[in-house]
Amino acid sequence: MANIVVFGSQWGDEGKGKIVDMLAEDAKAIVRFQGGNNAGHTLVVDGKECILHLIPSGVLHPGKQCLIGNGVVLDPFVFCEELDKLAAKGLDVSAKRMMISKKTHVIMPYHRLIDSAREAAKSEAGKIGTTGRGIGPCYEDKMNRCGIRAGDFADLDLLKKKIGKALEEKNVLFKHLYDAEPMDAEAVFNEVKPVAERLAAYLGDVSSAIQEADGSVLFEGAQGTHLDIDHGTYPFVTSSNTVTANAASGAGCSPRDLERIIAIVKAYTTRVGGGPFPTELDDADGEYMQQQGHEFGATTGRKRRCGWLDLVVLKESVRLNGPTELAITKLDVLSGMKELKLCTSYEYKGEQIAYPPQEENGMAYVTPVYESMPGWDEDITGARSWDDLPENAVNYLRRIEEITGVKVGIVSVGPDRAQTF
Repeated sequence: MANIVVFGSQWGDEGKGKIVDMLAEDAKAIVRFQGGNNAGHTLVVDGKECILHLIPSGVLHPGKQCLIGNGVVLDPFVFCEELDKLAAKGLDVSAKRMMISKKTHVIMPYHRLIDSAREAAKSEAGKIGTTGRGIGPCYEDKMNRCGIRAGDFADLDLLKKKIGKALEEKNVLFKHLYDAEPMDAEAVFNEVKPVAERLAAYLGDVSSAIQEADGSVLFEGAQGTHLDIDHGTYPFVTSSNTVTANAASGAGCSPRDLERIIAIVKAYTTRVGGGPFPTELDDADGEYMQQQGHEFGATTGRKRRCGWLDLVVLKESVRLNGPTELAITKLDVLSGMKELKLCTSYEYKGEQIAYPPQEENGMAYVTPVYESMPGWDEDITGARSWDDLPENAVNYLRRIEEITGVKVGIVSVGPDRAQTF
């Protein structure tokens, strides 16, 4: 198996977890390279659902090494909860197969408090739609060179000092800006200490583990390209780089090690939280997609906004990530729709454009240009090859290939592991 990067090509929730789970069968190691527990991957195997937030989706395959890269921000409490839930299902979650990079930054209780306090202080129009899990504030401390890293869990004296130092500044914010109670450094340390002692056994050199896997690594991204901190619909974005290029820096390897790049594309478009969404549908078609696709966030439970497939967004993802193939998910959700629309360009400031505008919030002022295609009525959840798909479904996929210039290599027609070819 070649090293594979799996990334989301839209605004997240494309079905990455399922595709990672499928591809993990042939990998030696699966590594998460960015994001935190603001991501949720829902897997269905033999009709049983499993939701993961931090641990790589390959954990359901016995014997696979699961790695947390340095580009992730790790909530140690959530990680321990996931370990316990997976262990209760009979899965091996020992340190023999799980590893956290010593360079991974750790989400602390004060990060979560800052996150929720900031969002609460904003006007309704200014809300980003953050999950409030402390992701952004943790990345801020990382960039400010005052963060706590997983390797600090092996040195409790250092951990205690760093917590105290961090709260000198943050307590000023809590008291004078957010009208919140200051946090006691000793109390925070005592809260974190048990999980720090537990996770110390999981610390390791992820870069070496990737090297030792000898070209059989699956790199698992979180969120989607258009939530990227640099290339997404800023400021309605996440706090990390979600594009493929970050797989190397976020895991600890050379970019030359990234060989096969798979763009996960939902057959329509969804978005959670605030931000522009040109093809959003506030009508019966949008409601149909939402209901048929069970579009609720795996992490937050929030209802996802739904709309037609935006190929302008997808072409930008192709340009930024260089995928070798597309994996189309949830194609079955479109069954029963008489007419399908594809957004092929935008009208913006009197011109027709093929890529998203670069100005901040420019996407809020575009008008989508559509082309229509006939839908299909057939139930395709039992399809196991291209030959099993109705002609109009094949035509839909072929049109996506034509406009993006990238072949469709994987098609998913239902939530179960087996409903993929």
